[in-house]
Order: sequence, then C-alpha cells, then structure tokens
Amino acid sequence: QVQLVESGGGSVQAGGSLNLSCAASGIAYNMAWFRQYPGKEREGVAAFTSIRRIIYADSVKGRFTISADIAKNTLLLQMDSLKPEDTAMYYCAADNRGIVPRPLAELEYKYWGQGTQVTVSS
Repeated sequence: QVQLVESGGGSVQAGGSLNLSCAASGIAYNMAWFRQYPGKEREGVAAFTSIRRIIYADSVKGRFTISADIAKNTLLLQMDSLKPEDTAMYYCAADNRGIVPRPLAELEYKYWGQGTQVTVSS
C-alpha cells in the first residue's frame, strides 16, 4: 500500500513558477505527475520510472522538471514559464511494479494522491 500526499499548488501569473511536492509512504518504484482539466480524463505530465528514466509530455518539455528525493521518498515537479493552459488539478501517481510499459498512461498507476490545484492567470 502506498499513500501519496501532494502539496505546493496555488495561483500564479503567466510566466511564473510553482513547485509541487508528493510525499510517498511505502515502496513506489514508478512515480508520475498527471493533470486533469474539468470534464476531461487525466493526462500524464511527467514520469520518473524505476530505472531512473524521465519522460515528459510534449506540452511541458523545457518548462517542467521532475525529480525525486530518494532519501525523503518524495517526488518533485518544478514548473516554470507557466501558461494559462497549465491550469488544472495536478495529481501524483505511483506504482510498485518493476517496470510500467507506458509511464504517462493513467492506467499504469495503482496509487493516487488527492490532487492539488494549479491556477495560472493571464
């Protein structure tokens, strides 16, 4: 069983930055950030896999940075150059299988945090 707690969301103007954090209890070999727009399914933003592979959605490449603090069992997401279209609920996800075939696919993850809202104003 893995419990995930996100923090760090908030409101910022376009061009600004926010840092999200996800504290995990339990073993989580694969972790990722997803976001969800109202009425839409969750979409993968960035993933940090069991083999230290990092993957980004095209929409955030060059602006977002995912990292992991292994000692603290924490997943981080640094979001720079934020745009209004980044406004969404952001979720942390984890899975404790060895390898997930599609690290940005929602169905690959068993455990989810409660979400944290990110709002970017123009």
